[in-house]
Amino acid sequence: MHAANMSVDYTEFEIPGPFDGPQWPHMAQRSTFMSAAVLMGIVVVLASFVNGLVIVVSIGYKKLRSPLNYILVNLAVADLLVTVFGTSVCFSNNVNGYFILGKAMCEFEGFMVSLTGIVGLWSLAILALERYIVICKPMGDFRFQQRHAVIGCAFTWIWALIWTSPPLFGWSSYVPEGLGTSCGPNWYTGGSNNNSYIMALFITCFMMPLGTIIFSYASLLLTLRAAAEQQKESETTQRAEREVTRMVIAMVLAFLICWLPYATFAIVVATNKAIVIQPTLASMPSYFSKTATVYNPIIYVFMNKQFRNCLLTLMCCGCNPFAGERESSGSVPSGRTDVALVSEKGGNKVTPA
Repeated sequence: MHAANMSVDYTEFEIPGPFDGPQWPHMAQRSTFMSAAVLMGIVVVLASFVNGLVIVVSIGYKKLRSPLNYILVNLAVADLLVTVFGTSVCFSNNVNGYFILGKAMCEFEGFMVSLTGIVGLWSLAILALERYIVICKPMGDFRFQQRHAVIGCAFTWIWALIWTSPPLFGWSSYVPEGLGTSCGPNWYTGGSNNNSYIMALFITCFMMPLGTIIFSYASLLLTLRAAAEQQKESETTQRAEREVTRMVIAMVLAFLICWLPYATFAIVVATNKAIVIQPTLASMPSYFSKTATVYNPIIYVFMNKQFRNCLLTLMCCGCNPFAGERESSGSVPSGRTDVALVSEKGGNKVTPA
C-alpha cells in the first residue's frame, strides 16, 4: 500500500473500511493485531501504575509540592491522559481489528493523543530549561517561584492546544494510522494543506523542544565539568558530574527513541509520496510514542532522590529502610533538582540533591 493513499476506496476492493470491520487479513494478519494489543495492554497497565504513583506521592507529601516539581506532576498528568484517551483505545481497537468507535471518535482520539503527547513533550523541554536556569544561573540569583512553575505548565497546554486544534477546523485532519487502530495527524495523503501543517508541527513540537533540551543539558554538563575541574579533589563533585552525565544521556536517548521515529516517518512520507510503507510499519511510530508514558516517569521522577525517598516511605508504611540519617530526618530541601549548583565566592560547589 502506498503511504500516500491511506484514504482508499475500500468498497472497490470489497473489504471493510477502518470503521466498518476487522482489517485482517488484507492489512495484516490477525496475529499482528493481537501482538499490538498485547503491547498496548502492557503499556496501559504500567503507565497507569507509575504515573498514578507520581500523582499520589506528590499529593501525599507536602515537600514534593514545590515549584520545581510542578512540571513533573504536569508530565505525569499528560502521560496518564495519553494512556486513557490513546493507549487504552488503541488496545481495544487492536483486539477487534479496527477502529470500533467510529470516525468522530477517531478525530477526538487523534486530537487528545496529539494534545497530551505534545504537552508531555514540551514538559520535558520546560523541565530541562528549568534545570538550566536554576543550576547554570544565566539570570543571576534567580528564584524559581510558584508563579513561574504555573506559567511553565500553562504554556505546555496552551502551546499544544494551538498546534493540535487546526486539524479540527480544516488545516489537515485526524485520520486512521497504519493498521487503522489509532488516529493521528494526516501525514499520508499529501497536498499543500496537509504538508504545511506537518512541517509546522515538526518545527514547533519536535525541533523546538528537542533544541531546548539539547541546549539546556549541554550547558548544564559544561557548567558541572567546569566546577569539577576546579574541585578535582572533591569526590562529591566528580560523582555529581558522572551522575548528571548518565542522567542527561538517558533523557536525550529516551526522547529520541520516543519521538524521532514519528517525526521521521511524518516528514519522509509527507515529502515523498512515492514511498511504500506497510501498514504495520506505519503504525510503529505511534506505538513508540505511547511507550514514553512508561519510561518518562521512571527517568524523570524515579531518578529524583527526593521523590524516590518519599515513594519508598509511602510503600513501606511511613518508614524508609533505605534512607540515610539526613534523608530520614526530612532535612532534604524541597526545592532542589537532581543536582544543585551553589555559586560561592572563589569557586563553584556541586552537591547532589
